Parts: sequence; C-alpha cells; structure tokens
Amino acid sequence: MADIIQLLPDHVANQIAAGEVVQRPASVVKELLENAIDAGADAIKLIIKDGGKALIQVVDNGSGMSATDARLSFERHATSKIKNAEDLFKLTTKGFRGEALASIAAIAHVELLTKTETDEIGVQLKIEGSKLVSQEAIVTPKGTSFCVKNLFFNIPARRNFLKSNQVEFRHITDEFHRVALAHPNIQFHFYNNGSELFNLPKANYRQRIVGVFGNKTNEKLVPVEEETQVVKISGFITKPEFSKKSRGEQFFFVNDRFIKSPYLHHAVVSAFEGLIRSDSHPGYFLYLAIDPASIDINIHPTKTEIKFDDEHTLYAMLRSSIKHALGQFNVIPALDFEQDQNLETPYSYQNKHADVPKVVVDADFNPFAKDIPRSTSRPYFEKQTTIGWQNLYVGLESKVGKEADFSSVSFESESISGSIFKDDDLMMDHVSTTFQLKRKYIVTTIKSGMIIIDQSRAHQRVLYENFLKNITIKEAVSQQLLFPLRLSFSKTEIAIINEIKDSLVTLGFAFEAIEEEQIAISGVPLLVPESEVGMVLDQLISDFQMDVPGDSFSQSDIVSKTLSKSLAVKTGEQLDSESQSALVNNLFACKEYKISPFNKPIYITITGDDIDKKFF
Repeated sequence: MADIIQLLPDHVANQIAAGEVVQRPASVVKELLENAIDAGADAIKLIIKDGGKALIQVVDNGSGMSATDARLSFERHATSKIKNAEDLFKLTTKGFRGEALASIAAIAHVELLTKTETDEIGVQLKIEGSKLVSQEAIVTPKGTSFCVKNLFFNIPARRNFLKSNQVEFRHITDEFHRVALAHPNIQFHFYNNGSELFNLPKANYRQRIVGVFGNKTNEKLVPVEEETQVVKISGFITKPEFSKKSRGEQFFFVNDRFIKSPYLHHAVVSAFEGLIRSDSHPGYFLYLAIDPASIDINIHPTKTEIKFDDEHTLYAMLRSSIKHALGQFNVIPALDFEQDQNLETPYSYQNKHADVPKVVVDADFNPFAKDIPRSTSRPYFEKQTTIGWQNLYVGLESKVGKEADFSSVSFESESISGSIFKDDDLMMDHVSTTFQLKRKYIVTTIKSGMIIIDQSRAHQRVLYENFLKNITIKEAVSQQLLFPLRLSFSKTEIAIINEIKDSLVTLGFAFEAIEEEQIAISGVPLLVPESEVGMVLDQLISDFQMDVPGDSFSQSDIVSKTLSKSLAVKTGEQLDSESQSALVNNLFACKEYKISPFNKPIYITITGDDIDKKFF
C-alpha cells in the first residue's frame, strides 16, 4: 500500500491556521493592536474602511523592526516574546505564538512600513497570499504601519460568510473598546471611512471609561479597590439603579488582557443580589492583577479565556470586594445600631429643647348651633352653599324606577369574516369562558376539549404581527409627547440607533434630534409607555449587537421582535376576563398563532378523550 500521509505546503498550513486566528476583520484588529502595544507604543491609530473588508490599518510609534526582523515576522512560529517553554508561565505580553502575522498574510494583501530609532531609513514589505511581492528601503517615521487590504481575497467562501459592513464594524468597535479600556496610558485614534470616531488622550481608568462610553457614565461608577497576596482588584462597578436589561458594559481584565469568565461574572452578579432585579444585569469594569505563573492563557486561540490555579479564592475575594464597595459608598442601605443619635440632629438645633405639643379643647363648641364660632386653635373650613341643588336632577323624575332604554345604543366592533380558527378542532364554544391559571396561563374551552395558552407568548405574537405590519405599510400612529424625552447613549449605541432609525420612525417613534451622545424623542408609538422608552431602546440595541441583522427585512424583524418581547404582558400579571377574551381572540386572528416570534409553542390542547382517560 502506498504512503498517503504528506506534509502540507506552507501556504496551505498558513490558511488553515488563519481559520483559527482570523475569524473576521475584528480578529485582525485585535492582533495588530496588541502587537503595537507590545512594541511599546504610546500613540496608536486605527483606520477602517468598509467594515474592515477593504482596509485595516494600524499605525504606531513603537520600537519598530529592522529589515531582517520585518521579513522574519511573517514566518510561522517566529516570535520575540518567548525563547523556551518556561517563558509560557510568566507571560507579560499580548502575543507570543508567532502565528498572527503569518495567518493574516496568508489571506490578505499586506503592506508593512517599519523603522527603528537607530536606523536612518526604514523598510517596506508587500505580501499577497504568503508570497513576498516586494521589499524596498523607504523613508518612514519611527514605528510601524501595518496595512491589511482585501481580507479573504483568496478564500471566497470565508469572505461570503462575513456579515454586512455595519455588523463587522460593530465587532471591530468592540475589540477597540477592549484594548483601549485596558491601556489608558496609550493615546488612541479611531477612524472609520474617513471620519474620526474616537480621540482618546492618555488618562486614568475612570477618564478612559468616560471617554469611551460618554460623559453620563461618570455618575454611574462606583470604585472598587482591594489588594491581597493573591490578587489586586481595581476598577469600577455601576450603581444598581443603572442596571440594564441586556448585558452591555461588562469587562474583565487580567494583567491588562480582556477575558471572558462566566465564573467570575457570577461572583459579580451574586454581590448585587437583592439590589437589582433578577432579569437585570450590572455593569462593571474590573482590573485584576495576578501573578502570571498562577494563570494559563494558552487554552484558547483568541486568548480570551484564562485558567486560574485557585478560582474559588478569586471568586470569594471578588464578591466580597464588590459588596464592600457598594456598602462603603452608601449604595446599599445599612443599619448601624451603635451610631450616636445626636449625629442625626442638625447643628443649629443641638442646644434647643423639644416642645411638647399641647391639645386645645373648645369647651363651648356646640355642633347644633347655627353659627359655629371660629377657634383659634385649628383652621376653620366654611361649608359651601347648597342652594339650588334640586336643579341638578330636573328631568330625571320620569325615569326613576324604570329601566333605561338601550334600544338606541350601538357597539362599535370589527366585522370578522369566516372563522378565527383554521382547524375544526379549535372551534370555540358559543358560551366559552376563560380563566387565568397561576397568573401565567389562560384556559378556555373549545369544541373538542380545552386549550391552555401562555399569556406572555400569545401577546408577543399579537404585538409582533402588529409591529411588523406597521413597518411594512408605514402607517403607524405616533403619540406626541408634551416635552421631548432626552436619553443618553454611547457613540456606538448612537450609531446603531442611526442605523435602525427608519424602522423606528415607521413604528411611530419621532426623533427631534440625534446628537453625539444624546437623543431627543418627541413621539412614541401608542403601545409604548413613555416610562419604558429607555428600556426598550436598550434592549433593541442589545439585540442588534447579538442578532447581527444583514438586510432590511431582518432589521424590521428584529425591531418587531424586541418591541413585542419588551411590551408583552409578563408572567405574574393579572388579567381580567375581558382582557383574557380579547387576547384569545386576537391570538387566533393572527396569521401564525401556534408559535411565538421566538419559535416557542403558544398553547397546548387537551381533548375530552384525554380527560376521560384520567378517570380510568
């Protein structure tokens, strides 16, 4: 039998490695920014075009590279960060595997300009699909400029899997946030399609958070500080009243590296237990400094997951430090029985004595007297005259004791043609009644037995089809507000609102102004209470970040789903009999009444035979 195992060519191996390292344009941004930080840069520029598909450029003023190092940096497993296996357990840099640049060069057109401080001239490299096209000496400032064009040009299948420019840009912005928040001592500039989005000067952690997420964030932050032999915890948490329905501003940094840790996230949530609702999420920006020898960051290709030696101790310390911060800054109520009550007395009253209230009794008061004398001990309210009260009932004597004539009263209702139930088994009884079970289900009878309806899912379906219809026909009714409602958002959230503005307008939202960090709403749809507008928009922004719509139809679909989920009746709400009947009728008048907008069953049917079997 002939040998069938062979070594892969380098360009094929690099493309396979690129599948792990480069998943989308945001992955390239992450690798290039981390390389610039490892080079010691204190000013970094990020330039993006067409969601990173056309251009990703990172310019830094770091140490730069010589001509030999520049050429060698594109080889696989070539790195300056480690020299032996022991270095893996004391890593202080971002990258160390030496696969990023080789993987990027394998699936894109790359142009590199770099120069060290001691060299008189720099070097320019052009690489296309792992092939060196040119290498020239060039005049360039100290540092490195890395330009990536036409990502996945030689892998059309991977390029077709990329989302729209807006979606890829949001992923790039998320990566930029993670890097910028971890390094406030570095100046960052971010440009997208020629316009500047972020200009972040050198600052401390609090100023950097405010610079990224807007000035309104400053009032939300509560500092956290704790230092032990195991870990040093610093950063900020948001006040409980600013918790959101969606997971938004949640960041963990370990040794200035962004990580994802559900275990540590649970520690933060448990610290907020009793302060926020179960369906709300707190925001946090927590920086952990740990001995590099006690963690392993080489367990995931993207290096966003870390393995800790002692997670249980870290969990307890993080939870207690957050609880201490909440109590120290009077965020949570506290009872102190040893507190001196004199401290509660205003300073100007400390030498005054309390006056005992006196009870004054009017011994001459006669309730039957015509003229009631006024007392000096209490206010006197004079009764209004009642002369002519009989005239209010003129013309009503003839109807006393008689039934009111309702023969001329007409009721307005929509005419329903045909049956609201498509199946014969779902035909309603003429005398069917409804009742609510456990404030969650609506039970009603049908021809073959009875059905049990989930009230929340049923209302979601009704609202979803209603909103989708309004977006399609663009005839939604808007309720104008007496005073414009002003809400604050970050620059990234404002960009999403601008993207979905047309869909919101067709639903009934009226925007008076959309500024850099604030919007003014002058009208809302009839079904949206003014008090819930902020919550609805927060949920909408979160869904767009997670569901990543690709076209206008899916955009309308996500907007309708979010509004229906936010505004539908919840489990635990009591509905009167009229509301129950209306919900049942509206549900079975929908085009699709069996499943909710989120593909979950709305009702179940119990036939008479099923009931009979229970009595055997």
